[in-house]
Amino acid sequence: MDWNLISLITSSKVRFKVLTTLNKNEFTPTELSNELDIHISAVSRTLSELIEKELIVCLTDDRKKFKYYKISEKGKNILKKINDETKVSFD
Repeated sequence: MDWNLISLITSSKVRFKVLTTLNKNEFTPTELSNELDIHISAVSRTLSELIEKELIVCLTDDRKKFKYYKISEKGKNILKKINDETKVSFD
């Protein structure tokens, strides 16, 4: 089990909210910002962190604007482990 990734996600409300929201559907950064009521700069920074850890993927890498993101299988597995180990629900 990757406790470092679990700790990374659970130590930040923004990371946790972004990852759990992407678990439901694909979103652009602006849509995530509006959905979660989080400033766009915090969303963008979080998306970069989650991509670096391979927890999410960009579906429209070639575009400069209106990029869509979704959770990766690795991200889904981490959320499941967080739910199993901590009983923090992401539904």
